[in-house]
Amino acid sequence: MRIDLHSHSDASDGTSPPSEVVRRARAAGVDVLALTDHDTTAGHAAAERAAREAGLVLVPGMEMSCRRDGRSVHLLAYWFDPGNEALVRECELIRQGRDGRAEAMVGRLAELGVPITIDMVTAVAGAGVVGRPHVARVLATLGVVAAPADAFTPEWIGTGGRAHVTRYAPDPVRAVALVRAAGGAAVLAHPRRGHLMPDAWIAELAGSGLSGVEADHPDHDEEDRAHLRRLAAGLGLVVTGSSDDHGELTGHRLGRETTTEEAYETLRAAAKRP
Repeated sequence: MRIDLHSHSDASDGTSPPSEVVRRARAAGVDVLALTDHDTTAGHAAAERAAREAGLVLVPGMEMSCRRDGRSVHLLAYWFDPGNEALVRECELIRQGRDGRAEAMVGRLAELGVPITIDMVTAVAGAGVVGRPHVARVLATLGVVAAPADAFTPEWIGTGGRAHVTRYAPDPVRAVALVRAAGGAAVLAHPRRGHLMPDAWIAELAGSGLSGVEADHPDHDEEDRAHLRRLAAGLGLVVTGSSDDHGELTGHRLGRETTTEEAYETLRAAAKRP
């Protein structure tokens, strides 16, 4: 089986509707797909309907935004109870922080002379959770940057940049506890991308109930992958591989990285799935 455990739709910062993400995954030869939009499960129902039609297994998931010592940490959650009150409440706080940050970044960009408005950003986001990629897409449309990726620099909205604004996000240990209490399994997303996550933090998360680490990611080089595999082996963590597809923003790369069946079944067991 080809198993891709990390993808995004326009319910957050992907560019395709959930049903299209599923259809593209099936066309790419993916048998099992996790839809993991940022801090929301809004795309699950449409994705599940499309999965039944396409003959694909959909893993209900989410990518939770976390923060520690000023660093962004992302946690992939699978098979949790979407109605769990504590988890629902935490995700609402995270989304509120995203909305407030978008408005603040737009304000800073306007002060820098960029003719941008919050309405432009929300129009791009649609019904999805507003995020920096939506701001980046507007900057590209306005010609401020050549492509959305070019907005994530110190000059614009990259971490610590002129128009960057921080927001609320829970510590990853708290996020792991919330996912586990909701009956789910938690995997650390792309820990070697951007600011490298200290091994000591990963060890702490492993001791707090983390089930796995995403080693095979398009933004990880071979050295990163080897390091994470060694670390995971020592900590008893599952190693996963995922495309982290965002549609047009990442070049429609569903199925580019995959997870083994053994790792998948171990995660299912951790979430107590039948």
